[in-house]
Amino acid sequence: MKSFFETHIWPKRSKLYRLVYLWIRDRALAEDLIQNVFEKSFQKEGELKNHPNLSGWLVKSLKNEVLMHYRSSKRWEDLDGLEEIQVNEPVNEETKESVRKVMILMKDLPLKQQEIFQLREVEGMSYEEIADYLEISMEQVKVNLHRARTKIREKMIAMKAG
Repeated sequence: MKSFFETHIWPKRSKLYRLVYLWIRDRALAEDLIQNVFEKSFQKEGELKNHPNLSGWLVKSLKNEVLMHYRSSKRWEDLDGLEEIQVNEPVNEETKESVRKVMILMKDLPLKQQEIFQLREVEGMSYEEIADYLEISMEQVKVNLHRARTKIREKMIAMKAG
């Protein structure tokens, strides 16, 4: 019989990894931070069994790990550094280039908009899932996603015109 951790927490590792990688752009550090969160969640398994929003707890814990890492290393400027996200699916070059541009433009968005855009457009989560995941209202999800899409669209149009 699988444990609570194996059933409910471990399956979320891919989404958590992609989210933390969005924030820090360092694969090894992302894996270390997720490992720390998994250790804490394993230790708090009893409490988490009855938690109303397990995904939200995991995301908050992960954000706290990132913040603690940067506070201890005094490398706040690294939170702003973004690299290109690789597209691993076989697509034509034009589509690949468009996706690359969108991911680069995403770096100029406020963090909340980046998170919501990532969860909706890359992870394919519903508005309800995003609201639960980030512990915000569905209206906040819609507003931030609309603003993110609008900013990216405007910048893409400006790039084509320029």
